[in-house]
Formats: sequence, structure tokens, C-alpha cells
Amino acid sequence: MEYDIIFVLGELFFDHPLSGAAILKRLLEKHGYNVGVIEKPTKEEEVKKLGKPKLFFAVSSGAIDSMVRNYTPLKKKRDEDKYSDYEELVPDKAVVVYCNWIKKNFKESLIVIGGTEASLRRFVHYDYWENRLRKSILFDSRADLLVYGNGEKQILEIAERTTEKLPLDSIEGTCIVSRIIPENFKELPSEEEVTDSKEKFCEMQLDLNNHTNLAQKSGQRYILQYKSPLYTSKDLDEYYELPFSRNIPLKSLRGFEFSIVTHRGCIGNCNFCAINLIQGNKIISRSEESILKEIKNLAKLPYFKGNVDDLGGPSANMYGMDCNRCDICHNDCLKCEKLDKSHSRLLQLLKKSRTIPGIRKIYLRSGIRYDFAPKIYIKEIAEHHLYDTLRIAPEHTDENVLQLMNKDKGNFKEFLQFFNSLKCGKKLSYYFITAHPGSSMKEAKELAEAVKGLDNLSLQVFTPTPMTTSTCMYYTGMDPKSKEKIYVPYTYSEKKEQKRVVLNDVMFTK
Repeated sequence: MEYDIIFVLGELFFDHPLSGAAILKRLLEKHGYNVGVIEKPTKEEEVKKLGKPKLFFAVSSGAIDSMVRNYTPLKKKRDEDKYSDYEELVPDKAVVVYCNWIKKNFKESLIVIGGTEASLRRFVHYDYWENRLRKSILFDSRADLLVYGNGEKQILEIAERTTEKLPLDSIEGTCIVSRIIPENFKELPSEEEVTDSKEKFCEMQLDLNNHTNLAQKSGQRYILQYKSPLYTSKDLDEYYELPFSRNIPLKSLRGFEFSIVTHRGCIGNCNFCAINLIQGNKIISRSEESILKEIKNLAKLPYFKGNVDDLGGPSANMYGMDCNRCDICHNDCLKCEKLDKSHSRLLQLLKKSRTIPGIRKIYLRSGIRYDFAPKIYIKEIAEHHLYDTLRIAPEHTDENVLQLMNKDKGNFKEFLQFFNSLKCGKKLSYYFITAHPGSSMKEAKELAEAVKGLDNLSLQVFTPTPMTTSTCMYYTGMDPKSKEKIYVPYTYSEKKEQKRVVLNDVMFTK
């Protein structure tokens, strides 16, 4: 069989709405294209097994960046960690490796790259694993086009244009290499400027977004980013209602088999998180009708036992916080007086979902932003929607570190007191980060003291991933907005010690 498009993925493919590649494949097939998939190739010969596509190769390392997948925060290979059952076979910098294999064997084929790894390396970026700045991944991969963020609209337009043999410039939500800058593009500091000046790197960081046409000079060429297309509730309803089999091949993922996505995007704007440069910093919610329809369809499956594994998104309680001015307003939603934080749409959805015949429980396993969750919502999910724990991410307890993380909202102690007062028989689980810019041993010890006695605590050493504000702080040693110097723990020994101090104190109290 000759395929129109061949996906080369750094992860197993499964035909489920939680898989981005599956959504793209089903959408392309709906529009009449034949799509093949090559999963986790480990050697060059494997990219040849489906032959040459009529239109293009679509390359991605998957939902997780290959370097984050393969290495711990201290740059130790996960497959060499005796305490880990890590069995992935994804090469470092998988997108570049796959593209080079394709270029070698199919010299004339068009290559489109996408996913997390490509999206976060679309401009000059700091590479933590090499401790240096790298050019845009478009240069290293030699790909023809980069799709950033969710790529449904982009990949359909690329397929249509390649079918008609039309140029591939000016497609919203993509990046290309160009010799010129078109009109109406904002020029970022050049590769040479950000390499020579950390202040310029900070300036670049402040200008990164998905809603602007951006250009960055590198040598005699430019990386052009065409602003992201607008996605709507209607679009999401279409994508998540595609005819997925929902079969999941891996036992480790079966806990998500009956999970349902309610929305995309995040308005939290955490400095260590890159989701605002992938899914965007505005909420796009599916319609209530579409979500309830998916739940009803689950209830009809012969192997469904009555429990929905998860109902949520990047932060479960952001459903319904859509902005009807997101095409023209690019301000921080959390600071907007018009933002509806009542959770009324979400509460209505939860109550209706519980009444569907064949449904025993609708569980909420996604984390929530406790700092703006009203008490009525917390009470509702505690009584009806928790399996065992409610996941929250305070991240830290030091005010200065929280400000640098952009997580200095809400009152953690008050939330704990209220949740415990519910006496619902459920517990909280906590996610904290140590060794973030601004965190010295002093802050680590204060964190250790503050979390004494807490059960279900996860502690992560900060990992600088490309394009985040926190990574900019890590690389430059300064706050990108004020240019003031920040303490940054760079040595492995201090990072390990910060983690040890916190975990030892937690274990000592149990």
C-alpha cells in the first residue's frame, strides 16, 4: 500500500483521543488521506519499511521530549538507573535523528516536524543537556516545515497544499526557514545577539508567544513563525468525536483507557511550564454536549466497567474558563476581572455526567489549581469524584521562589485546613520542585520544614526545558523582566543535597 503521509514517532501509537498522533491520523483519514505509522524506530532501516509517502513524512518524538524522556534532572541516563523500570528505545534528539535517516534514504521527500520536541526548539534555545545555546531545530533536522502546538488545522492545510503542489509558506501555526522577513513580523534578537548577550536572550524570552508572527535571524537566514490558528469549541468537538477504537497496547497506560479530555490550554502561566507555548495560554473547552456524548459512548462498550478514569485537562478545573476575545486579547486571564472563576460550567458538567446510565463513577485524577478553586467545587469533587487522592501542586513554600515560578497566588495553609475539614475520607497528594532558580540550601531547608508531616509528596529537581521562562533564568542567572541577578543552583551536588534535605525530613516525620 502506498501512503499519502507517513508518521515517524518516538513513542508507541495507540488509537485513542489521548494520543495526538491518533487524532491527526483519524482527522486526515476523515479527509480521504491514507496514513501509515512507524513506531519508535531504533535503526535507519526501519524508516524505510513503509516506502516513500506521496505527500510527506510527519516526524515527532512523541508527547514527551526525548531528552526529558531519556535523562533524569541530573543528566543520568534513565536506562542506567537501577531503581527505574525504564525500557524506552528512543534516541537522544529523536526528531533530528529520524529526519536525518529519512533525508539519507528519501532525499526528495518533504519532511514536517512537530510535537513537544520540535515546538520548544523552534527558535534559538538553551540546551540543558549540552549546556549551550542551539540553533532552531529546523536547521539541525533539515526539515521543510515545523508545526508547533496542536497541529490539526496545520496538518490538513499542509496535506491540501502538497496535494495541489502549492507553496508551504504562510500556514498559521508553522515555522519555516526564509531568506527574507515578510511585513507584519516582529523580529526577535538574532542568534548572534542572544549568543553574545544574556540580556538579549532575556529580551527574546519575553517576546516568545503563539499569537504573533515572529522572526529570528540566524546567519543569513530567518526562522519565521506564523501565528497560531484559532481553535474553537466546535473544532475540539470534531476532533474528540472521531471514531477511535480506544485500544491501548501498554498495560502501564491502561489507567487512562477511559479518560476524557474536556479542554485545551492553560491560563496558569507557570514559568517552569511550556504548555502556553504548545497548547496556548487561553482555554478552549469542548461543549458539554460533546463530553456527555463521549461518556455515553463509553458506557456502551462491552469491556467498560462503569468508571471514567479521568475527566479533565492540563488543569482539571479550568474547564469553562474560555474567553470570547482570545483572538484580540492576549493579557493574563488570571488577572482579568471578567474571568468567570465560579466553576459553574464545570459543576454542571460533573452533575450531569453522574446521571448517565451505566456510569458508576466519574473520577478526577488530573491535578487542579487549588489557588482559585472555590469551596463549592472542592466539596463537590471530594464527595463524588476522587478515587483516593486529589492532586495539587503547591511547587514551593518560599514567597520569593514562588514569585519566580509565577505560582505565588492562593493560600496553601487555608486550603489544607478547608480540605481536611470536609472529612471526606480522601487525601491530598502534593507536587513540589526544588533547585529552581532562586532556591538555595536555605530555601530547601525551609521547604523541608514546611512539608513535614505531609503524606503522598512528590519532589522533583527542576529540569530546564527549552523556551520556558524558568530555563531563561537558569541560563542567564537573572530575572528576564527586571534583569536582576538570581541565585541559581548549578552543581549536581547542591541539587542532590536540596532534594535529600527535603525528602529526609519528610521521611523522618513518618
